[in-house]
Amino acid sequence: MADVLSILSTAYKTTVPVTAGKYVAVDPETYKGSWEGKYANGKKFEIAISQIDGFRAQVKYKSEGTVKYQQVLIKDNAFRVGDTKFQLNGDNKAIIKTVVTDAATGSTYLDTAYATRDT
Repeated sequence: MADVLSILSTAYKTTVPVTAGKYVAVDPETYKGSWEGKYANGKKFEIAISQIDGFRAQVKYKSEGTVKYQQVLIKDNAFRVGDTKFQLNGDNKAIIKTVVTDAATGSTYLDTAYATRDT
């Protein structure tokens, strides 16, 4: 049993990415609200960010049939919701990157879009 735990421990240490720096509190007004955009294929999405406390926030990601709710940690002006990364890119603008798996072929690709916040 000890060998199995040792192997798992070693594998965990080598596969988990370690990010530099610490989480710091963010300005809630920079993130709070409804962010909307459209992918290149015309598919619309909406990201609603609320309950920001320090570097934590509640996020709802919605895109044509997919709805995800998640508590996120904001670091370096970015956070992830499932396969989607939100990167703040300026005043009321963000870059959204989503990993998409093609159901027919099983291949994956990165879909990039821009979001703006309703003010």
